[in-house]
Amino acid sequence: MSSERPRGLLLVVSSPSGAGKTTLCNRLREEFPSIGFSVSYTTRKPRPGETDGVEYHFVSGERFQEMIADDEFAEYAMVHGNMYGTAAGLVSTALANGRDILFDIDFQGGRQLRRSFPEEVVLVFILPPSLRELERRLRRRATDSDEVIAQRLKVARSELAHYDEYDYLIVNDELDRAYDALRAVYVGALHRRQRQAAVAQQLIEGQEELPW
Repeated sequence: MSSERPRGLLLVVSSPSGAGKTTLCNRLREEFPSIGFSVSYTTRKPRPGETDGVEYHFVSGERFQEMIADDEFAEYAMVHGNMYGTAAGLVSTALANGRDILFDIDFQGGRQLRRSFPEEVVLVFILPPSLRELERRLRRRATDSDEVIAQRLKVARSELAHYDEYDYLIVNDELDRAYDALRAVYVGALHRRQRQAAVAQQLIEGQEELPW
């Protein structure tokens, strides 16, 4: 009889800065506490209130390059002038143990994960209702200068051009509605045929209980 455990799911959520993906991801983690969160490594300096190992693992540029050379990343990319990367060990352990992981990364990282784990990755892109609304949200945060906001909007246009690399597009025009859509994507992905085939096969073979 087959006793194959469903492998973990890698849920990648991307968006331009200010489109609301962090809020949406936090709500998903609150409702589904079993889903793990990928804490990325970054060369960016910590912002006020950030804690090493919670929001990010903050490392020097030299250390980041050493980790690249030692093949310690499942994915890495340069974003807004800083390096970000996901530990390969985290991904391999999660997949082997059937644990789902949520990623808050950009299209470059999502592309690399899709290339390495095509059966386990689900890519979701959060869209702002308009660039004007995106600018309004960035200004409302009151954390960036006009110059930085202008650069973020420029980068946003570039990021939006990669929408066709994603499986799902969710417009965050109203938070509850956008969250319902993200939740539906996650729950639906958990029940894809590829993930539940072992369960069906065990029923065919007459196994009464799953071995996990």
